Amino acid sequence: MRIVEAESGALLAAVTSLLQDKGLVSPAEIRERIAFTETASPALGARLVAKAWREPAFHALALRDGTAAAEAIGAFMRGAPPLGVLENRPGLHHVVVCTLCSCYPRTVLGYPPFWFKSSAYRARTVRDPRGVLAEWGTTIPDDTTIRVVDSTADYRWMVLPLRPAGTDDWSEDDLAALVHEGDMIGVTVPKAA
Repeated sequence: MRIVEAESGALLAAVTSLLQDKGLVSPAEIRERIAFTETASPALGARLVAKAWREPAFHALALRDGTAAAEAIGAFMRGAPPLGVLENRPGLHHVVVCTLCSCYPRTVLGYPPFWFKSSAYRARTVRDPRGVLAEWGTTIPDDTTIRVVDSTADYRWMVLPLRPAGTDDWSEDDLAALVHEGDMIGVTVPKAA
């Protein structure tokens, strides 16, 4: 194991040095990216959702250009695939899956949960999304269309869930506290406490 770690560390150092020598990246940019990657979490995505729920202009931006919306709340998007935001609404519920591997919007949701990467989740969600959601305790009305969206290496997706009823006067911080990782993947829905 130590040999593999040593080899990967040496490879990383060589690639980093090459990129710096060619003027493609600075040491400061590398440090900045590492720092942001280490702090990325679902809390950032929850802030994006809460802001979209409270501000109509930001809501429109998030749906039109998820990358710009993420950058507007401080997400470091340079070098990341574009971010798309899928709006759940009455009659339509989105669920995100990566059918090939584990393509995930790490910049706004952090590292993917173990189950998102599992072949069982990936295959079953495509075949039986309503059944998978039921296992999460998420019941979607029969007259609601469930749309499964494939996150890819070229385009990452997150869900803008329906805002829970009774939260109209809630602050952005209180709204963000309602939003969990599963809500932004579409396997769960936020609930007002």
